[in-house]
Amino acid sequence: MNSVVLAAGPAVSARTLTIVLFVVFVAITLWITIWASRQTRSATDFYAGGRSFSSFQNGMAIGGDYMSAASFLGIAGIIALSGYDGFLYSIGFLVAWLVALLLVAELMRNSGKYTMADVLAFRMRQRPVRTAASISTIVVSIFYLIAQMVGAGSLVALLLGIKTGETFMGMSAETAKIVTIILIGILMIVYVVIGGMKGTTYVQIVKAFMLMLGALLMTLLVFVAYKFNISDLLGDAAEKSGKGAAFLEPGQRYGKDIVGNVAASTVSKLDLLSLGLALVLGTAGLPHILIRFYTVPTAKAARRSVVWAIGIIGTFYLMTLALGFGAAALVGSADIAKQDAAGNTAAPQLAQALGEKYLGGSTGGAVLLAVIAAVAFATILAVVAGLTLASSSSVAHDLYANVIKKGQTGERDEVKVARYAAFAIGAIAILLAIFARGLNVAFLVAVAFAIAASANLPAILFSLFWKKFNTRGATWGIYGGLGSALLVVLLSPIVWGGAQSTLPAAKLTPAQAATCGVPADSKEVANASALFSCTTDAPIPFSNPGLISIPLGFLFAAIGAATSRERDEEKYAELEVRSLTGAGAH
Repeated sequence: MNSVVLAAGPAVSARTLTIVLFVVFVAITLWITIWASRQTRSATDFYAGGRSFSSFQNGMAIGGDYMSAASFLGIAGIIALSGYDGFLYSIGFLVAWLVALLLVAELMRNSGKYTMADVLAFRMRQRPVRTAASISTIVVSIFYLIAQMVGAGSLVALLLGIKTGETFMGMSAETAKIVTIILIGILMIVYVVIGGMKGTTYVQIVKAFMLMLGALLMTLLVFVAYKFNISDLLGDAAEKSGKGAAFLEPGQRYGKDIVGNVAASTVSKLDLLSLGLALVLGTAGLPHILIRFYTVPTAKAARRSVVWAIGIIGTFYLMTLALGFGAAALVGSADIAKQDAAGNTAAPQLAQALGEKYLGGSTGGAVLLAVIAAVAFATILAVVAGLTLASSSSVAHDLYANVIKKGQTGERDEVKVARYAAFAIGAIAILLAIFARGLNVAFLVAVAFAIAASANLPAILFSLFWKKFNTRGATWGIYGGLGSALLVVLLSPIVWGGAQSTLPAAKLTPAQAATCGVPADSKEVANASALFSCTTDAPIPFSNPGLISIPLGFLFAAIGAATSRERDEEKYAELEVRSLTGAGAH
């Protein structure tokens, strides 16, 4: 099949259709948000949607919150470029929900009220614990927000066909990125400030529905192209990848065996383990996911909503296999990398190829490309709204109401502060995303997961299950996990230069190339894209901090608790009964 480069040929029509569909989606979701604002009368309505959502609705909303641009565009791209190794992301993201279901979903819903800190502070001193939990929530949310908004800025030039040296409506590609970041930021603030949890939830449900339909359509067309013969699909994908049968085997991206360098091979495998730990454990500590458990009326509904979410998310991640290998087979890894080195445009490029093949030539390609582009924008909008709500709720409910005002404030004032906080956090995220628009999006997402697993999860699990856990343990665990995760990132190849670097990486020297086992004249040397541990002498060789910072988070929490004499066994007994039975909840 002819190579497909995004927006080649029907660029103008695809661009116009994308804008029209995006405007239509924004108009619909703004109407939903305004409608929801009329139903928002109390703090419970604003923070938890009045606890009125069914398990299916909440499951859809969780799916909408969780299936971000990194899932839809990133995983398909990684599979298209790295084959088997890309599927590891799908496995990690999906298995993470078993941790959330078994350990936190029901217990969090029964024990808390609006935020993660409600659970942590239940049997401890309010001010230090809520302050620590709020800081952690804000840091994790902002990392995730920046990732989504940087992704939006990076995608807009590609999806709208703006290339280097070209302009659109008088804007260069860089200007278009900045404008997109600002637009996405303004919309997310509007969704949260006006609609609260109800408006945000309905936006996420609509987005999840659109994303599932779009992915299902593309998956079916991929299978039709190969007459439902998966063997032929994988064979073509391997052939078009330029890597042959190795494309379908482990080791293209992670866990590389470098001949003659046992140390580098070991580091590569440990880095894979580090990424896996962050992905699997991070979900149970993500603030914007945790607050979703408060939106249902009962613990049973919380459990069922997670089961629905697992079904929805699991189905979606299975479809990313078809999208990734389909893109490799029908578009070709070389053309995908030519359009975007990270593979983020694999799904849109596949949409264009399928549209041209089955929906009426270039016009059909433009239509399907526009639909998938609109879905990608919808994905980003829904996720950033959920993140902004989680962080602004923590500022208002934890910092303002319980730390600054010491519980002496009304619900109306609390909601007002939450809305002001949404403006402030949105503005910070917009500003940082503009300056960070050249950074690696996958790095930001992975770091957000690692921070959540390092700072939040130890405190949550120990609070729920350890009788002797106390205030010092919670604060040491949160600050220790948070600080160690950020420190490891600062000392890793991500900052010091390397394959996953957010800074420009120098070309490999001949000595480095020899150490890595990379031919001196290879493309990897020219692009400085060889194994990160070979391109830099960073103090810590891991590109994800999880393997170091997650155990440290648990260690700090345990040491803090063990070195303090504070105990409140009566409160723990009350928390245990409440978390397991729901008695006295809300």
